[in-house]
Amino acid sequence: MNNQVKVYTPFVGPFDPCPPKLLKFYLTPPQLYTNFQPPGLPQFSPYEALKRGTLWPAFYSPYESKMLERSSGHE
Repeated sequence: MNNQVKVYTPFVGPFDPCPPKLLKFYLTPPQLYTNFQPPGLPQFSPYEALKRGTLWPAFYSPYESKMLERSSGHE
């Protein structure tokens, strides 16, 4: 499976008013790397599938909310 986290370096202008962020990250969904859904994929249990938002572990992508980081003061 491909890594879902991608990184790029944004342009930093000489007159930007804010301190630059030299690296930016973004997530790509796992279904981008699957041409078709093969038969017989492993499945989560119904409870686990509802909790994770997908029936198949191959299409699961964890999401970490930035709101939780802000509320705990880690920014």
